[in-house]
Amino acid sequence: MSVESLQLPLALIGWLFTLVSIAALALSVVLIGALLKSGAHGQRMLSYSFVNDFVLAGIWVLGLAGGIGVLKLAPWGRYLLELFCWALIVLAPLSAATRMYALKQGEHDAPVNWLGAIAGVILVIVPILVICAATIVTLRSPEAQRLFGGN
Repeated sequence: MSVESLQLPLALIGWLFTLVSIAALALSVVLIGALLKSGAHGQRMLSYSFVNDFVLAGIWVLGLAGGIGVLKLAPWGRYLLELFCWALIVLAPLSAATRMYALKQGEHDAPVNWLGAIAGVILVIVPILVICAATIVTLRSPEAQRLFGGN
């Protein structure tokens, strides 16, 4: 597989990351609202994860800004979206590893379906990594650099 085969249309990249970021931020608002309405336990859970939630929201805002910047062909959009992709490349496997470790450590009445858990992780992680890699390759391509003003 050549590097050129990984390139995606810039409009697709811009819309994909813009819409996915909007969906992630909207889902975050819904989940936080549900935790706030769920009583003392939910509010306590929310207070424990406040810093993590705030950082995660900031990362999704970075993806949103980068996606919009790519749609506008603004040079800063290219850099923000690449930074967002690198963050996803690091955070997605770390999150998967953390969840697998928690599954291993958890108390279960029934045995854990490790094959299903690993398959689920692979089905989520691999597309994220491939899309992010293709986005980075596309944003660094000579054609994209020319469209973004040669920066």
